[in-house]
Amino acid sequence: MTEDKKLDLDPSELHFIPMGGSEEFGVNLNAYAYQGKWLAIDCGIGFAGHRYPGIDILLPDPQFLESRKKDLAGLIVTHAHEDHIGAVPYLWKRLNCPIYCSPFTAQIMRQKMNDLPGNERAKIIVVKPGDTIDIGPFKISFAHVSHSIPDALATFIQTPAGNILHSGDWNLDPVPVMGPVTDETTLKAWGEKGVLAYIGDSTNAEVAGRTGSETDVEKGLAALFPEIKGRIAITLFASNIGRVRSICRAAKTSGRKVVLMGRSLHRMVGAAMECGYLNDIPDFIEEDEIENIPDSQLVMLVTGSQGEPNAMLSRIARGEHPRVTLRRGDTVVFSARAIPGNEEDINAVKNNLAASHIRVIGTYDTEHIIHVSGHPCQDEILDMYHWTRPKIVIPVHGERSQLEAQARLARAAQIGSVVVPNNGSVIRIGKKGAEIIDHITTGLLAVEPNRILPAGHQAISARRKLQYTGTVHITLVLDDRGALVADPKVSSMGLIDPADEEEAGFEEDIAIEVEDALADMDDRRLSSDDDVAEQARVAVRRLVNSVLGLKPKTSVHIVRV
Repeated sequence: MTEDKKLDLDPSELHFIPMGGSEEFGVNLNAYAYQGKWLAIDCGIGFAGHRYPGIDILLPDPQFLESRKKDLAGLIVTHAHEDHIGAVPYLWKRLNCPIYCSPFTAQIMRQKMNDLPGNERAKIIVVKPGDTIDIGPFKISFAHVSHSIPDALATFIQTPAGNILHSGDWNLDPVPVMGPVTDETTLKAWGEKGVLAYIGDSTNAEVAGRTGSETDVEKGLAALFPEIKGRIAITLFASNIGRVRSICRAAKTSGRKVVLMGRSLHRMVGAAMECGYLNDIPDFIEEDEIENIPDSQLVMLVTGSQGEPNAMLSRIARGEHPRVTLRRGDTVVFSARAIPGNEEDINAVKNNLAASHIRVIGTYDTEHIIHVSGHPCQDEILDMYHWTRPKIVIPVHGERSQLEAQARLARAAQIGSVVVPNNGSVIRIGKKGAEIIDHITTGLLAVEPNRILPAGHQAISARRKLQYTGTVHITLVLDDRGALVADPKVSSMGLIDPADEEEAGFEEDIAIEVEDALADMDDRRLSSDDDVAEQARVAVRRLVNSVLGLKPKTSVHIVRV
């Protein structure tokens, strides 16, 4: 692995480095290098999961690009999904480059940038399908692609060393409810110009056939809603504006009114309306009107499809919402797929709902279509290959199994050169094919309420250990010779129930074990705080392990008097 600052690339050659999103879903960050300049595409967040206690979201570590920011020509954001846009407000100050995005994405970007201080100088440049602009040595063209959010863009990067099609997220929905179909004509025109490499979405590369249409979801919801007698709460990704429209139209058909619940939904829907979308749906009602609407006439559109603890659905399921409750006879519809890693949180929400006798309908719990993916399945990917005729395919956006699936598909389609990257792979793209020539260090950052840490920070590692092993704190008051002046003070967390008289005595056992350990030490070692602390720590861990089978995080505080 090359030290990042020592990476020496031939400026006459074209290079690609995925820095996030090529071994996992989320935290997408991609970089292209040519003629000594860099172009970044997307900069998104990922869900933290239980490996990161106290952390909700992760960011890609931008250190590599930050050290080259004087040569960073710009950042293109392909669309406004969180895994492509969400990290920009946190990291822009470290990159300090122009941002290029479509009108709807720009609307969301401005709102997000205003949420965090230090982004006032950010230059957001709006681009549209059909535009061609120069960003440093890169000539960039844009085409509309259908996706589960408005204004998604595919990016065509033209250089004398070859042309790259960076797809972003897309599908070939034949009848989208929001915006036109994917621009086949422009994609074919790019193919005529020559696509040296296709770098594209692998999310559904393991899935045969084609993604369904959002229009089918609208029909499915319109058929499902009349079958439900009570109130309906339906959860989805807030950014899926097409789904919002489908829900609203299905609700109108079944004589129901819709209320938005959740800050991100209000933000996304507001931005869509400002950009001219959602003009053909009925007005939403306000939350304080809910109790005035008969149960059979209400649809609550709520955030929390991924089981996020602070999202609206999770709060309602726990009975923590100040005004809204769900009760027997109500139904919750999950109109979204589970992002890998979120299943446990989602199941926790579903279990809370089931315990209150609330019916839960997921994607596979009804004969009606209530969700389709925004990503291409195998036949759609093959169409893309046929239209654009790339010489090289580099799968991105997915876990390893999805990347390998697209690689197999490309090889079966007789693509001459196929490279499956890891995050940090330095890939040279040339007329003879693509190859990994080096590797740079990549990583993740963890977002806390008041700071951003490396995901491997010792504080996070310690929290993770405490989740599983508990902790013991000991205070020893010693004189100059190392004799105990008072009984050891022991406190523990995560090991015993203090209200249980028998278990509470365990801390006394720990104190006795420490006293015995100190009694075995000679005068020289007793004069050393480090030696005393280590002897006490080993004694504690040995005792707890023998009794409980745990090795707790142990701290020893020594006071000399």
